Amino acid sequence: MNKRVLGLAAVCAIGTLTLTACGSGGGSSSGSASGPVTLKLVAADYGDKASNSSTVYWNDVVKGFEAANPKIKVDVQVINWNDIDKQVKTMIQSGNVPDVLQTGGYADKVADKLLYPATDVLSPSTQAGFIDTFAKAGQVGGTQYGIPFVSSARAFFYNKAIFAQAGIAAPPQTWDDVRADAALIKSKVPGVTPYALPLGPEEAQGESMMWELGNGGGVTDTSGKYALNSQANVDTFSWLKSNLVDPGLTYANPATTDRKTAFADFAAGKAAMLNGHPSLIQMSTDGKVDYGVAPIPGKSGALKSTLGVADWMMAFNKNGHKDQIRAFLDFAYSKENTEKFDETYNLMPVTKDTLADMTSSGKHKDLEPFFALLPGASFYPLGDTSWDAVSAEIKKSVGTAVSGDPAQVLGDLQKKAQAAAADK
Repeated sequence: MNKRVLGLAAVCAIGTLTLTACGSGGGSSSGSASGPVTLKLVAADYGDKASNSSTVYWNDVVKGFEAANPKIKVDVQVINWNDIDKQVKTMIQSGNVPDVLQTGGYADKVADKLLYPATDVLSPSTQAGFIDTFAKAGQVGGTQYGIPFVSSARAFFYNKAIFAQAGIAAPPQTWDDVRADAALIKSKVPGVTPYALPLGPEEAQGESMMWELGNGGGVTDTSGKYALNSQANVDTFSWLKSNLVDPGLTYANPATTDRKTAFADFAAGKAAMLNGHPSLIQMSTDGKVDYGVAPIPGKSGALKSTLGVADWMMAFNKNGHKDQIRAFLDFAYSKENTEKFDETYNLMPVTKDTLADMTSSGKHKDLEPFFALLPGASFYPLGDTSWDAVSAEIKKSVGTAVSGDPAQVLGDLQKKAQAAAADK
């Protein structure tokens, strides 16, 4: 999840508390005679200042857990998003492996056989409580290792004031609507980017997948194999080139335009429409933008399945603390705890009970369009251990498909994806 969106994201980070684990280690899953077992929890920081650091949240969770489980202690280490993956890699290499990790991805740890399956560290009731699409996204080879922690879905944002100036009564539902609305905005509201298309390296894999889904395409085919150069995907980028880029209805060079630029432009009233996630709500409110949210337009109609993003919890098997980890995760995933975290950072739930509560409480009207999209969200191939490498290649070059030859650009990406998959 990250600054990526939730920063999953999401959204940024600061504040670190480092406490040294003093667990019993070894392979035992029960406490030692000399004292309680100590679990080491490493978690990403979703806050942007010390007062809302995730350290505050996790210390509160641990306080309640230890009161109810006096034979289990939990040491908390919260690390900012820019550093967490690097520091965890160092921990693993040095043998100082945490028991529980909460961060943005899990599949690389599965490939190295470092993790417990979710069934080993979650009670049946906790495991059954996850929204089905998120639980499935945590699987590798049919076995769930990634435990969803927080989520985000993508939707279409539009500036109501700009639409009114251009004489547009409703948000677009099809690609043709997007083109027609963008052309009206260009002619009637000068100085505004009609559609903000960020295909720069920050998150090109997300923007491109949302457009691909709109034409029945995507990163993989129905068998799960990479299909980056499918005819549907080539047609998608050909449409973008001919209908948005060449007529000057978006940025002059989407391949060098990052999402943060698109979001900032929208929040400043400089862009009329774009695909966004919930963090754009607060940005738009702060910028005094009268915005609307709708399903993402597709080639022939609004998408019923949008892009979903999740951040993950995972349990390492090195220290053998399976039973203690299960007790902690069952406690951490109570509705009270998950809802508190989601509301603190304006994130989306991954559990059915929290989704139901947040949907019915009336306190989250701004998130309701996203709540409706969550159960049917589509995901990157997160369980494929080659995805990180493939995603990096997409970020680097997919944007050039709207300025060059889409078939050639996507064909080159497909070759790299197949090579990465063969090498995993």
